[in-house]
Amino acid sequence: MIDRYTRPEMGHIFSLENKYAIWQEIEVLACEAHAEIGESGITKEEAKWIRDHADFNKEEVDAIEAVTNHDVIAFLTNMGSYIDKDVPEGQPKPSRWVHYGMTSSDLGDTALCYQLVQATDILLDDCKKLGEICKRRAFEERNTLCVGRTHGIHAEPMTFGMKFGSWAWELYRDYERLKDARKNVSFGAISGAVGTYSSIDPRVEQYVCERLGLNADPLSTQVISRDHHAYLAGVLATTAATCERIATEIRNLQRTDTLEAEEPFRKGQKGSSAMPHKRNPITVEKVCGLSRVVKANAQVAFDNVALWHERDISHSSAERVAQADSFIALDHMFQCLIRIVDGLILYPKQMLANLNKTRGLIYSSKVLLALVDTGITREDAYKIVQTNAMATWHEVQQCEQGTTFEEKLLADPACTLSKEELDKIFDPWTFLTRIDLVFDRLGELEFD
Repeated sequence: MIDRYTRPEMGHIFSLENKYAIWQEIEVLACEAHAEIGESGITKEEAKWIRDHADFNKEEVDAIEAVTNHDVIAFLTNMGSYIDKDVPEGQPKPSRWVHYGMTSSDLGDTALCYQLVQATDILLDDCKKLGEICKRRAFEERNTLCVGRTHGIHAEPMTFGMKFGSWAWELYRDYERLKDARKNVSFGAISGAVGTYSSIDPRVEQYVCERLGLNADPLSTQVISRDHHAYLAGVLATTAATCERIATEIRNLQRTDTLEAEEPFRKGQKGSSAMPHKRNPITVEKVCGLSRVVKANAQVAFDNVALWHERDISHSSAERVAQADSFIALDHMFQCLIRIVDGLILYPKQMLANLNKTRGLIYSSKVLLALVDTGITREDAYKIVQTNAMATWHEVQQCEQGTTFEEKLLADPACTLSKEELDKIFDPWTFLTRIDLVFDRLGELEFD
């Protein structure tokens, strides 16, 4: 997935370098909190020394972990070596205060939530950008006639702008869900083994969390409960499904037999190794494929909620893969769709040709109601409409020359509608007299 649409920012969030940098900041903040509170032996001078000298080296941490088989201990050992490096001989080592009263999950879970907040902020920006593009394109294509389809079958006339508008509204809902999920995962916990604060003052937790922009977990059991993470994973899966919906529609509209829209085809791009004529919807197909990954990973997050008693680490290995993959994949999907939707090629003439392909059958609902208005029963009206519609459909199916649906109705003695009335019905814009309401609502849509 490392290609021109993958941004390094998202990948960096889940890198060891970023994780270790957050770990360092949490440990330094905890030392400063101890010094501020004044109930442990650390002085403000020592806390400042730790702040000024704290550092780490990823390769060195990796080498230590290869021996200790414990990532937190390896990191703390490496960080402590930098803190104590320039301490004069004979003086106490300030690194002794690092991780004071804490347990590994205090560090790891608080940092993970901070990483998830960082990653969600990127997705919020992505979602807003794509949503605003969809809104803009909706108004651009407000009056572009096309046929609406249900079950893949021509239904009634609509405008292409409504497709973009529908996507914009769904992305807005995703945007609001992402904001809520960000809030739901913005927690930290520094409460010690099994969460009893047995060796650490709760004020340390409050101090650290406030400065990280997190909320202190009201009752952690050494780990922050994974329902927070599962909720976020569910929102990611829902957002991925939205991206898949957009991509699927573009794929269907790019079929040779339909060809109402087409993803941009770059200069020099090749469509097939065997068939030079091909212009395949490869990018939106990729979006559909990656959506499956994000949706599947949500199940991993749900399975991670149930741990043994107060804590085990069965969740850890799974979420290290699933969370990074989901965020990186979804960011990539957004970047693909931002380019595709913004540059989506439309074929309005083909839309009109498709709209007229069934020789007027798409106006059947209006004919039915108009017949009822003349005084005949709905059952009789339905029979008149369906009989003439099926005769027209048979000719369309067989590619036979024949009359249109309207012409058949005019020739049917049972039809109680005049030519003037039918001409008015067989105008696509008679179906769209109220779409101003739809676009007025869309005009009020704001991503904030």
